[in-house]
This record gives sequence, structure tokens and C-alpha cells, in this order.
Amino acid sequence: MATFLYRVGRMAFRRRWYVALVWAAVLAAVGLGALKAPGASDEEFSMPGIESQKAFDLMEQRFPGVSADGATARVVFVAPSGEKVTATENKKAVEDAVAELADGTQVASAVDPFRAKAVSKDGTTAYATVTYKVAATDLTDASRTQLEHVLDEARGSGLSVDAGGSAMDEGGGAGGMAEVIGVAIAAVVLLVTFGSLAAAGLPLLTALIGVGVSMATILALASALGLSTTTGTLAMMLGLAVGIDYALFVVSRYREERSRGRTPQEATAMAVGTAGSAVVFAGLTVVIALAGLAVVGIPMLTKMGLAAAGAVVVAVFIALTLVPAFLGFWPNAVLARRTRKRGRVEESVTDNGGTRWARFVLRRPVPVLLLGVVGLGALATPMTSLQLGMPGDEAKSTSTTERRAYDALAEGFGPGFNGPLTVVVDAKGTDDAKAAAGTIAKEIGGTEGVVSVSPSRFNEAGDTAVFSVVPSTAPTDEKTKDLVTTIRGERPGVESETGATFEVTGTTALNIDISDKVQAALVPYLIVVVGLAIVLLLVVFRSLLVPLKAALGFLLSVLAALGVVVLVFQQGHGAELLGVETSGPIMSMMPIFLVGIVFGLAMDYEVFLVSRMREAYVHGERPAQAITSGFRHSARVVVAAALIMIAVFAGFIGESDSMIKMIGFGLASAVLFDAFVVRMAIVPAVLALLGDKAWWLPRWLDRLLPNVDVEGEALTRRPETDPAPAETTDLEVART
Repeated sequence: MATFLYRVGRMAFRRRWYVALVWAAVLAAVGLGALKAPGASDEEFSMPGIESQKAFDLMEQRFPGVSADGATARVVFVAPSGEKVTATENKKAVEDAVAELADGTQVASAVDPFRAKAVSKDGTTAYATVTYKVAATDLTDASRTQLEHVLDEARGSGLSVDAGGSAMDEGGGAGGMAEVIGVAIAAVVLLVTFGSLAAAGLPLLTALIGVGVSMATILALASALGLSTTTGTLAMMLGLAVGIDYALFVVSRYREERSRGRTPQEATAMAVGTAGSAVVFAGLTVVIALAGLAVVGIPMLTKMGLAAAGAVVVAVFIALTLVPAFLGFWPNAVLARRTRKRGRVEESVTDNGGTRWARFVLRRPVPVLLLGVVGLGALATPMTSLQLGMPGDEAKSTSTTERRAYDALAEGFGPGFNGPLTVVVDAKGTDDAKAAAGTIAKEIGGTEGVVSVSPSRFNEAGDTAVFSVVPSTAPTDEKTKDLVTTIRGERPGVESETGATFEVTGTTALNIDISDKVQAALVPYLIVVVGLAIVLLLVVFRSLLVPLKAALGFLLSVLAALGVVVLVFQQGHGAELLGVETSGPIMSMMPIFLVGIVFGLAMDYEVFLVSRMREAYVHGERPAQAITSGFRHSARVVVAAALIMIAVFAGFIGESDSMIKMIGFGLASAVLFDAFVVRMAIVPAVLALLGDKAWWLPRWLDRLLPNVDVEGEALTRRPETDPAPAETTDLEVART
């Protein structure tokens, strides 16, 4: 591996113009393809194999022409204090607003609350349901503007008017400022780390080129592969993250090789042969983690994982070819300013912060290990009360109209009104479909925890009925989940009595089913991803204990990150510091995202840090010396890479959406724990205690495993035959 990549690096350096032109051509080709390709569709979310999805599909089939995923807006009218919404002037203002809403070009219907009896018992609150002909993502700006205009006009009459529902969701997630802030902080960290504008700019430039290629490819193939507009979100974030990391490690190794007296061409080849080998295997671990998302069984998540895996592959190829090509163009510009002014490249043999920290850990391995494990274990404790769900309008800021509408409905009609269940009755084949649906509705209506059941609505064929069930508890309440389980448990008895069957769906039931499925898939996902990564690290480090230690450390950091997420977002401790106004369940996808993304990044740090220790050990250093050498050469770069990742993820904490806050906070916490506690403290402490045993491998297994030579042992025996190129004669290359 090292020898092959050495040749790749040397070829890219010597043929830098060809390499640069090839990448420019690739970027232009995929960019042109993206411009000419049909726009990406807004793929509707689906979850095969769960009851809510089956019921949704049945509604689509039995009610043709009715869009089950059409956007809705629930407009809530609250009378001024001491008045009722049924008063003449207030009633007229509500009716005028509903009539104006019904005139929208994309509106299918707007239901008058007085005719639909959608008025609270105390007469202070009413709501109108507006149904659109298209999905929320297809609503035009004109439709959204018309809705906001009607709300403003109605408020002018003295009523409190707010709206919730899918029509209010403009989608998109983070607005882009998080990425800008992250890149800006990354630039500062790189500048401090390298002391050179060129060295700081090169990883950013190549990472942006890689992201450009990846995103253009995704857009070009979106229509053919059925990718949605959200598929590329994860690909862009991770492509940028690992793109910076991988280029950072290659450039850092290049500077180190230059300090050893090598010519720019030889230094580039050696950097790609050694650091490039680590890049390849680190990239493979990330790809395994992302491709493993297919285990969860959510098509959208699978596509997001595969698209992000493709972006990581592009980042690896960029680091192995375009980075050495750019080093060929500017071989001296990436060196520190002090070095360029001095006129020679010097090898630093003095201690740095990494060696001092390594020696501190080597002197006190047991206390450091215990402190790290106990500390992370304590942070992981709240995770035992993890409650998964899908936070809705109740988790938004009180400054939003969606949250105010949610609170008004909960106060006027009860907390369960914001999350009604939808029951689909399949009476096909029965003698009396209406009687069967009535029996089922009566049975469900008598269940403890049910407030009301709406009249049944039948399809044209008369064999399928739909009605709503309002629980007495909020959508994210555990009692609501128990109610859904109870209703479904009544099905066998009702089926035997009526001959008809029913299924429970709706947003609340769908969120419950998704949470259950994701929770059930988490352990198999961990087994697949961690198992494959252990095998890969076994090949890289040729050790049994190092891969096991890496996997266990990762699990510890992820559990600690989940623990602090639960502590803040579910239990509410310190939530106000992050601008979180309401605590609640943790987003269903959060554990999967956390495991998948952080596992890949954690293994990056493991490979880059421990591979330098392994390299020193293979070249004859004692275990303690090897740990110190690994930290001398890699600690500063690993710290810089981790700080960049933390900055990128922490930028999302400033977003207004609570779910984006949660993702940003969770990922930033996980990288912080894994990089600084696990990799920088627990790992050297464990290796110090193991000594030579850390690198032990049974002979029979040693014979079976391929020798990939990540350490570049074969390269140390190569004579340097490449002359220094003419463009570098302004520097004296010397070892001091």
C-alpha cells in the first residue's frame, strides 16, 4: 500500500498539470451535468414495514385523487380576554378570514370552524383547517404570502391568530451561516497550526473542490437515482469535514518530510505513501459507517448514507492526487513563514505540547485511564432514560406562530388535540362496512385515554373508512405511546367480531413507529459497523487489542454524547443557555446519526494518531518511546482537526430550529469527548499499560492477514534518487 501510494504521490507531483486539468475537467463535466439534469424531486418520507406506513399506503390506494400528503395549515383564532370567539364581530372576522383563505390558487378547502363545530367548550378558541392540493415542499411563495397576509388581517380585528401545520414548514434546515462560520474557524485553526496562509488555504481549497465535485454529481444523478433535495445535506457536511482533515494530514506529513532534508518531490511522495495510507483506511472506516445506514431500513437514510460515502471517497482521491499536485505547484509556500525567511528547512527535534502530554500520561496511566472512563461513564448515565420521538411545534421557540398555535390549541381543546391519531378501517369483504366501522369506532372511543372520535369518512367504493381519535395526552407523552399500543392490541378481538380490520396512523403514530424501528435497528447497526471496522483496523495495526480498544473507546464517547444530549434537551438542564425553551424527546434519528458520523471521524483520529505510534514501534522504538513519538508528530494535527470539526458542528447550535441545535450539540460533544478524552488520554494510557502486548498478534492470524504496510516500512529502505526541482533552489534543504 505505502509503496503504491508513494508512486501515486510522485506521479501527481511530476504530472501536476495533468492532474489539475483532469480534476478541472471532472468538476466541469459534473457541473454541466448538474445544470442540464432535471431538478431533484422532493421525495416523500417512507418507512417500509411499519403499520403507520401500511395505513398511509392503503389510504393512497383506496382514496384515489385525494392527496394524502397535501399540505395543511391549522389556523387558530383566540378571542381577546373576557370575550368569546362566537361574538358577532369576532365571528365575522373569523368567517372573512376563512373565506379569503379558501380563494388561494393551491387551496383545496378551508373549513369554517363554526360549521365544523371546531370551537372550544368555553367559546374562547376556534380553529380552521386549510388543506392544499400539493405537498408542503411544492407550495409557492404566493401561497405562503397569502396565508401570512390573511393572518395579519385577522389580527387587525383584535383576535390572536396563529397557524401551525405542514404548510408552515418551509424546509431547508440550516440556512448556510453555520457552514460559513465553521469554514472561517477552520481557516483560523489551520493558520495557527501551520503558520502559513498557503498551508492553511490548501486543505480548504481542495476540500471545497471535492465538495463541489460530490454535490454536482449528486445533482446530476438525482433524477436517475431518485435522490431527493435533502440527500446531499450529509454529503456536503461530511465531505467538507473529512476533505479538510485528509488534506491537513498529508500537508502536515509533507512539511515533516521536508524538515528531514528530503526534496519537495520525495517529501510529497513520502507524505502520500505514509499519511496517504492512513487516509485510505480512515476513509474506508467512514464509508463503512455511512453505507451501514442501510441496515436501519429507511430508504431516505440509506440514500443519504451512500451519497455521503461517495463524497468521502472523492475526498480520499483528492487527498491522494490533487493535494500532491498543488504541493508541486507551491512546494515552499506551504512551509512556515519563519522557515521561508530563514532560507532553510529545519527538522524540529525539540519537545512540543504533544510529547509533554504523552510523558504526563505515561507517568500516570492508571489515574488518567480511571478519570477518563469514570468521567465519560458519569456523563453517559442520563442516556439510560433516553426517550426517542420526533419533536414538533411544541419544541419551537415561543416567538414562532407555530408554537403559539400549538399552545392555544392545547389550552382550548386539550394537549392531545395537537396529535390526533388516524384510524383506517379496511372493511372490504364484509357485509355491512358502515356497521363494522361504527363498531370499531365505538370500541376505540371507549378506550381509556381517548377524548373523542370523529365521524367516519368513507371512500367512493364504501369499503374503507377513516376517522380521527383525539388522545387525552400530548403527542410526545409516553402515555400516548401506551394508548397506541393498547388500541392496536384490541385489533384481534374487533376483527373476529366485525370481519373488518383497522390500522393506526397519523403523524403521532408514525413518529412512535419510527422511534421503535430506529431503536430496534441501533444494535444491529452497531454490530455491523463496529465489527467491520475492527476487521479493517486489525489489518491496519496488525494487533488484536488496538482495534478492540478503539471500538470500546468510541462506544464510550458516543454514550457520553447521548447522555449530555438527554441531560440538556430531554431533561432541560442548562437548556436555556442554548436557547432551548422546551425539553422533550430526543429526535428518533439522533442516535443513528451520532453513531454513523462520529464513528467515522473517531476512527480518523485513531488511525492518524496510532498509526504514527505503530510506525515508530515497527522502526525499532520501545512502546513508551513509540507513544511519545506518535504524539510528537500527530497530536497537534489531530487537535487541529478535532477543533475544526467541533467548530463546524457547534455552528449549528446557533440555529433557531431545536432539532438542528440538537444535532450540532450532539456531534460537537461527541467529537470533543472522543478526540480529547478517548484518543488523547485513554488511548495512550491503555497502550502504556499494555506495553508490547498492545501490538501482539497470533502467528496464525499474522500469516492470514495481508501486509498493507501502512507504516511505510518499505519506503525507509528506498534510496532518494529524485533531484530537487529547479523551482525550489531558493531554499537550502538541510537537516539540523
